[in-house]
Amino acid sequence: MARTKNETWEWIKALAAALLLAGIIRFFLFAPVVVDGQSMMPTLHDGDRLIVNKFSYVIGEPKRFDIVVFHATEQKDYIKRVIGLPGDTIEYKDDTLYVNGKKVKEEYLEAYKKKTKDGNFTYDFTLLEVTAKQKVPEGQLFVLGDNRRNSSDSRNIGTVDEEHVLGKASFRFWPLKDIGFVE
Repeated sequence: MARTKNETWEWIKALAAALLLAGIIRFFLFAPVVVDGQSMMPTLHDGDRLIVNKFSYVIGEPKRFDIVVFHATEQKDYIKRVIGLPGDTIEYKDDTLYVNGKKVKEEYLEAYKKKTKDGNFTYDFTLLEVTAKQKVPEGQLFVLGDNRRNSSDSRNIGTVDEEHVLGKASFRFWPLKDIGFVE
């Protein structure tokens, strides 16, 4: 009888440790996220399931073209691509991105741009026109969805406070045919 109680107690401790470890991993390191909408097509699709690396920005800074998840409102998280970092000037002209006055290639959009037959994939704008700021402020990011014609992003909501960024979208685990790292 004492052996059964001891074994039960060991199982309870092991289960509690496993739950605690899972909670720590989920809260501090990685979290699952479901893509809601088509603003990141063709890179991500509605219903894709991703792992967000919450730890990546604890030890480092967001980089240009990272795909990040952030709190857009208290009820809604957005998934977008980082285009502008603090101190950058951003301009789109003739479907071309210019960062700090230099042309920047967006290879992840090339195939999608070729399919666009009725005008530019991304309309012309400057950071000043869409945010009333000359440069991306310190502690802020300028983000865009890959589906530039159908995305609510920094052109509409303004720059994103780095404090609101949950982490970097790192890995797609669903659907199985698209499993792999996100770029």
